Amino acid sequence: MTGSSLRTLMLGVAFGAVTAVAALADPLPSWSDTDSKARIIAFVDQVTDPASDSYVPPADRIATFDNDGTLWAEQPVYFQLIYAIDRIGEMAAEDPSLLDDPVLKAAAEKDYDTLVQGGTEALGKVVAVSHMGPVEAFEASVANWLATARHPQTGMAYDTMTYQPMVELLRYLRDEEFKTYIVSGGGIHFMRVFAEQAYGIPNEQVIGTYTETEYVVENGVPMIVKKPGIAFVNDKAGKAINIDRIIGKRPILAGGNSDGDFAMLEYSTAGDGARLGLLIHHTDGDREYAYDRDSHIGQLVDGLDKGPDMGWLIVDMAQDWQRVYTGGE
Repeated sequence: MTGSSLRTLMLGVAFGAVTAVAALADPLPSWSDTDSKARIIAFVDQVTDPASDSYVPPADRIATFDNDGTLWAEQPVYFQLIYAIDRIGEMAAEDPSLLDDPVLKAAAEKDYDTLVQGGTEALGKVVAVSHMGPVEAFEASVANWLATARHPQTGMAYDTMTYQPMVELLRYLRDEEFKTYIVSGGGIHFMRVFAEQAYGIPNEQVIGTYTETEYVVENGVPMIVKKPGIAFVNDKAGKAINIDRIIGKRPILAGGNSDGDFAMLEYSTAGDGARLGLLIHHTDGDREYAYDRDSHIGQLVDGLDKGPDMGWLIVDMAQDWQRVYTGGE
């Protein structure tokens, strides 16, 4: 090896070491140096230090997070609903008879006023029709939508509107031997399409709402087929129920952003030992959206009123985050 090659190698090793030290020194670089960041790091240090009275063995370091509004944006409406409406348009182009139904016609034409007037029944029909079929075909449709669709206000791809500070938090927790789960009201098959790539969370650690399904064999091929109708709504108390049913342990950290997450945080932080409940408060109307008590989705009332007295951390997006989206500001 020549002298210049050795020098280059040594510089590379040194640079790598400096980068590694910097990462260890600041595991949450997109978080501002506020009390929120300090509390998160202090909690993680507390439960991972074997000398601490609050030490938690790795097998019990369970962390659960909502998705919509917690790990990625949810305005002006849930992204899964936007997918459903876009999908109805595609289906109607292939089968114009769908337009005979006024609700599906409104969806195909993106007539949101008519859909909203139709209430949950109309929206439920849009979701049911757009989500039917073999699981693999549905997931392929979602993947294609994510690759091509753009948010109506930001112009960004939906899967780049994940929150960089939360992606860092998930990575930090896993580096500290936490097992991270998504526990969301979103559809389980919808979220599984992007959860591992976006968050590093594998399919088996994604818990969500699911439709009725059926096992069928078509042309000798066994498959699971999504049917009309919701089998389980993974929201509010349903989140705590599914945590018990699927994970089998109380999380020691739970994160959400709305009152739909209240029961999950309440259940998680009621356990023995050190616990952390975390709520993302959408206060940044410049870089993202500002909403809480009166929002049509992501409403946050009980969390603001009761959370602080329960010891929960209320993260102020405007103050606590230096950066919002993974895809840039």
